[in-house]
Amino acid sequence: MTIPENKIYPRNDHESVYLKNIITDPNIIVGDYTFYNDYVNDPTQFEKNNVLYHYPVNHDKLVIGKFCSIACGAKFIFTSANHALKSLSTYPFPIFASEWGLDWKNVTDAWDNKGDIIVGNDVWIGYEAVIMQGVHIGDGAIIGTRAVVTKDVPPYTIVGGVPAKEIRKRFSPETVETLHQLQWWDWSYEKIQEHLSDIMSGNIKELQK
Repeated sequence: MTIPENKIYPRNDHESVYLKNIITDPNIIVGDYTFYNDYVNDPTQFEKNNVLYHYPVNHDKLVIGKFCSIACGAKFIFTSANHALKSLSTYPFPIFASEWGLDWKNVTDAWDNKGDIIVGNDVWIGYEAVIMQGVHIGDGAIIGTRAVVTKDVPPYTIVGGVPAKEIRKRFSPETVETLHQLQWWDWSYEKIQEHLSDIMSGNIKELQK
């Protein structure tokens, strides 16, 4: 199940884009039907405006699953925004290598590398939320408006605040386990269409048939 490669806008207002079809950076991987909405800036500039400090020298990745909803102004902040905490100074001397007679090949010594940002499937990231480097967000999670996510978020968990903390689970453990087994986002377009009313109404028993 894939969307046509040339389809950028799911609607006619041009405020939302299918991210998969506008991404050019090989270190950003996005699944089918995941969209970004921006009514302030051009949403096709997601890589420039929303994925920050994502420098090729680190080889870190932003991986976003299928059917995610990303609200206006959400930001993903990568490792190069860090400063090395092992240093006695917070000043990032290695990024000004020529000024201090340092070797440019050691520029990554300026920060602590915390790794990839991984977002699961069917995740809703709220308005102006900030996802920090190294964070993994589980399937079905919800990130509240202007939350700052510094730690991993379990599947089907709602978090909010600064720093983000768990508000509640979306479903019972039994329902979460069933959804984990079903992984409906990997179904064919036709099967999703067939069960769309069940998905939207929360009728999980029908999805198991």
